[in-house]
Amino acid sequence: MIYYPSAFLDNLLMDDIQYGDLTSRALNIENQLGTMTFTRREAGTVSGIELARQLLQKLGLIVTTYHHDGDIVNAGDCLIQAEGRADALHQGWKVVQNVLEWSCGVSEYMAKMREIYHRYQPEGHIACTRKNIPGTKLIATQAILAGGGIIHRQGCSETILLFANHRHFLAEPDNWVQHVNQLRKAAPEKCIVVEADNLKEARAALKAQPDIVQLDKFSIEDIYQLQQEAFEIAPHCRLSLAGGINLDTIEKFAKTGITLMVTSAPYYAQPTDIKVQLNRK
Repeated sequence: MIYYPSAFLDNLLMDDIQYGDLTSRALNIENQLGTMTFTRREAGTVSGIELARQLLQKLGLIVTTYHHDGDIVNAGDCLIQAEGRADALHQGWKVVQNVLEWSCGVSEYMAKMREIYHRYQPEGHIACTRKNIPGTKLIATQAILAGGGIIHRQGCSETILLFANHRHFLAEPDNWVQHVNQLRKAAPEKCIVVEADNLKEARAALKAQPDIVQLDKFSIEDIYQLQQEAFEIAPHCRLSLAGGINLDTIEKFAKTGITLMVTSAPYYAQPTDIKVQLNRK
């Protein structure tokens, strides 16, 4: 379960409703009671349900959820219903709709990528990077998990990942063995991942015996070539792929046999269409 701090919920709401709903106030319907339903127009994987529930309850509404994050629903299925004052319903309307539409879009994109990937690599994982849209990390994390993905790393303090930009500051940038040894001594409980930008770097990285070599923007031909060499050089080292992995390309990368893909593509998925209906009770 992803924990949403109260301040996070307040910020989402206050972004839209800090002065109330002017239209409801002008029409003098604030105190009337009503219901509001959120329905997914197309079938697919859903996310944002728990966050939506908490947002609506923050407004004093009585909330009923009909599905959970990660569920696969049919077109026309009602996801959430809220009951209460008309002004609260209108204040929760767009905030929750935006959360659901974006979250469901991300989770559906991830689920589609995963379905294609698992046709070829049933045990494979798709990991999403920390290159999410600024301010969306909590929502994005839940959406990725709901779609069957995993998180690559939530922040730079979480895991060891040696980039070229780190090596540029070292006295011997190409001494991969020294770098990996130093990282193992300094962070013995961590998996050591290094990124390579070409075949030459990948071969040097493999000789240093890290736990994972992340191949960034490698061509299919270079991936196949390196795989033939990798088992001989570092039989216990795993390869992962990053760069250019999305719904259009996942199939060709899946066919390589690599069982760990790293991507940011789901964060930029087309939002799902969520229908919202409000009625007087």
